[in-house]
Amino acid sequence: MPDSAFKVMAVLEKADGPVSGEVISNELGITRAAVWKHINELRMMGYDISSSQKEGYRLTRMSNKLLPYEIHKKLHTKFIGKKMRYLENTPSTIWAGKQLCAEGDVEKMHGMVIIAEEQTGGVGRMGRAWVSPSGGIWVTVVLKPHIPIDHVFMITMAGSVAVARAIRKEFSLSALIKWPNDIFIGNKKVAGLLLELAAESDTVHYCLLGMGIDANISLAQFAPGLRDLITSISAELGHEVDRAAFLARVLKEFESQYLLVESGEYDTIIREWKSLSCTLEHRVDIRTLKNSFSGEAVDIDEFGALIIRKDNGKLERVIAGDCFHQ
Repeated sequence: MPDSAFKVMAVLEKADGPVSGEVISNELGITRAAVWKHINELRMMGYDISSSQKEGYRLTRMSNKLLPYEIHKKLHTKFIGKKMRYLENTPSTIWAGKQLCAEGDVEKMHGMVIIAEEQTGGVGRMGRAWVSPSGGIWVTVVLKPHIPIDHVFMITMAGSVAVARAIRKEFSLSALIKWPNDIFIGNKKVAGLLLELAAESDTVHYCLLGMGIDANISLAQFAPGLRDLITSISAELGHEVDRAAFLARVLKEFESQYLLVESGEYDTIIREWKSLSCTLEHRVDIRTLKNSFSGEAVDIDEFGALIIRKDNGKLERVIAGDCFHQ
């Protein structure tokens, strides 16, 4: 992102009215030609800026893109999101994260957030396609965790808690967590998370936590067969939301939960996850790669496995699979 253009934006934002190119030039120590160039860059990023020879430049409408500049104005974290990569479109933000981790120092990228306006090849659990049109929030957080490999799933739990809490606090919508990593409002999915990691033996080289949130998406953008299963925040509220402010809230919530994971406070994460669960104490149908069965979801263990009391009274521990509420 061109930092110089956002220095011009900062001047426009603090002005009470139009600002001449000469004033901007003098304040920033750049040429009038450079001012004009940066104004055009800002327009290409979605900002409406009027101009006249008599009065100068005036910011008339903010960009509706999920720009790091806008997020950072509202971000209150110590390390999550302090570094960002912004992409207009990409196959998936997790794919972009893998590329970055393969080429750079992961320790230095810890906490980086990769943002895409649109994903052309978004994936969910078990390789399923994830519809990712513009208007949503499609991000991946790059992490270099220092936790035992058998507790890495706690990162997904922390992310699920963070997204549900952010939706509840920001919009007063009753978001709940459906095992293992989906966020629901009522009986419709509004968000999902996916964790991928590179590990060797007991060492985790890096984790990539992908988050997909249907924020400002019209349900008409989804295929007819999906409209009864999926919702968006804007559809629930009846109006579009400030994606930058909301993502800043999600990242703040996630940092709080992630620090609990790093400090080994797994019980705290599990308690919070349980309090937000719409799966526990409900009858469910489970499908795994090996078998299918039904029963009551009675608990979740310290490794994120769902505990099912089957109809024959036996307890079954489900590490991975699909869970359908009855």
